[in-house]
Amino acid sequence: MTEVLPASNAMADAGLADSYWRSLRYFSVYRLVAGAVFLIAFLMTGGTANLASQNPTLFLWADSAYLVVAFAFLLSLQRIDRAFNLQLSIQVACDVVFLTVLMYASGGAKSGIALMLVVVVAGAALIGQGRLTLFFAALATLAVLIEQTIRLLQFNAAIDDFVRTGLTSIGFFATALIARMLAGRVVANENLARQRGVELADQIRINRQVIQDMDDGVLVVDAMGMVRLHNPQAEMQLSISRPSGRSVPVVDYWPALAERLGRRQSAGESTDILNAPNGKPLLVRLMPPEEGGNTLIYLQDLGRLQAQAQQIKLAALGRLTANIAHEIRNPLAAITNAGELLADEQRADTRTRLVRIIGDNSNRLNRLVGEVLELGRRDRVQQESVALAAFLDQFVEEYALHDASAAKRIRVAVGKDEVVCFDRAHLYRILENLVTNALRYASDAAGAVRINVEPVAPERVELHIIDDGPGIAAADRGKIFEPFFTTRGSGTGLGLYIARELSDANGAHLDLLDGPGGGHFRVDAKGGPCPSSSIAGIGMT
Repeated sequence: MTEVLPASNAMADAGLADSYWRSLRYFSVYRLVAGAVFLIAFLMTGGTANLASQNPTLFLWADSAYLVVAFAFLLSLQRIDRAFNLQLSIQVACDVVFLTVLMYASGGAKSGIALMLVVVVAGAALIGQGRLTLFFAALATLAVLIEQTIRLLQFNAAIDDFVRTGLTSIGFFATALIARMLAGRVVANENLARQRGVELADQIRINRQVIQDMDDGVLVVDAMGMVRLHNPQAEMQLSISRPSGRSVPVVDYWPALAERLGRRQSAGESTDILNAPNGKPLLVRLMPPEEGGNTLIYLQDLGRLQAQAQQIKLAALGRLTANIAHEIRNPLAAITNAGELLADEQRADTRTRLVRIIGDNSNRLNRLVGEVLELGRRDRVQQESVALAAFLDQFVEEYALHDASAAKRIRVAVGKDEVVCFDRAHLYRILENLVTNALRYASDAAGAVRINVEPVAPERVELHIIDDGPGIAAADRGKIFEPFFTTRGSGTGLGLYIARELSDANGAHLDLLDGPGGGHFRVDAKGGPCPSSSIAGIGMT
């Protein structure tokens, strides 16, 4: 709790939490109950050795007045919710005065009523603020000292009784300080809990709104098979309407899903395709159960997913078509101009140059068309288990047939047992593009181009194609996989783009790695034999 100055009582009261006033009301109820217990005990016993033993009449009148005052305090709290410090101070002062009088009427500290003052000081310290804690302890100490002094003067009480009173006074201050520290921790925890509660409520509200606005259907199923939460998309996909305010068995939503949950064996994430009650195929993704046993289920409309994929393909096809048209325009223009000049040209050397221009651009068009057709094969994947040792040896041997220097310049490092699950023709095409690109920029030294095979994780194998050339310029590194990007005038700019597309089609990934020098490409592929497939190491397409 923060200390509040008396000059700003209005602002302080406005900033006080309801827990302060609620604690003060409980304190008032305690005061009323304590007074009633004293009165009942007095009426039942008529005074004992520890209760009203010295002056029963004074005890009766003081306790009756204490009850009236306690009741008045309780009523005032129901009507007045300002001047918190003032109300608390008046109530504690009345407690100290009346309990001290009752203690005097009962024979002093030996009656045990002084312990009631300890309870008052502790309660006031827990409820009060700032320096008031020590004020209440000092007030109780002053009261018991005055009471003991009166007893000394009036009844010639023993001086030793002041020792007991002094110890009681020390207990007042110790109790006040300890209670104050405990109150500080309680208030800090209460404020933290309130803040966390607000944050949690905001997070729940945001999550609920996000779930409501999601394009995917969402179901939350508890361990008993009851649907605890669903969003409008789930209702639309399942063509049902269920009240969201109560739990409904998942079998009422979707019997096939209930059966799938019943035979679920793995605790991890799983994905299935199930037909909804309305016959619509849905992609069902089951998330691992939480500690409370709730399972989060995502529902995706396969028709919508296929439509989105088709739109992406059409958009990519449109961009590719525009690029192809742009790339074809230049060689066609060169062929057309050369043909027109060839018709009027009589000099043999010029005619030869024009024919060469026509031939070069025709070949360029032929390569462009061939590589575009190669892209069309990316969806026709026929994966098989490929033993890389035999495959790479034969690849280098065949590549050396049209580039004699390849046998010396290419060095292969591969374990004899390394296997990947890949389309053989696609893997050959990827390596051909990467090795051709590496040999173009590498030196003529032996081993200038290295093909290293490294197993990196269970069921993953990496193929590294490294050359000792100048490497790829920093400005071009982000564009090398874009279609029709090339730094050579005679290139089509589709080689690396096709290599990445074919890699993706086989569940692999082709990327460019950073290095101190030269080019360094990596193909991260699926390792191990393909399911229900035999290993075939030779016989490339």
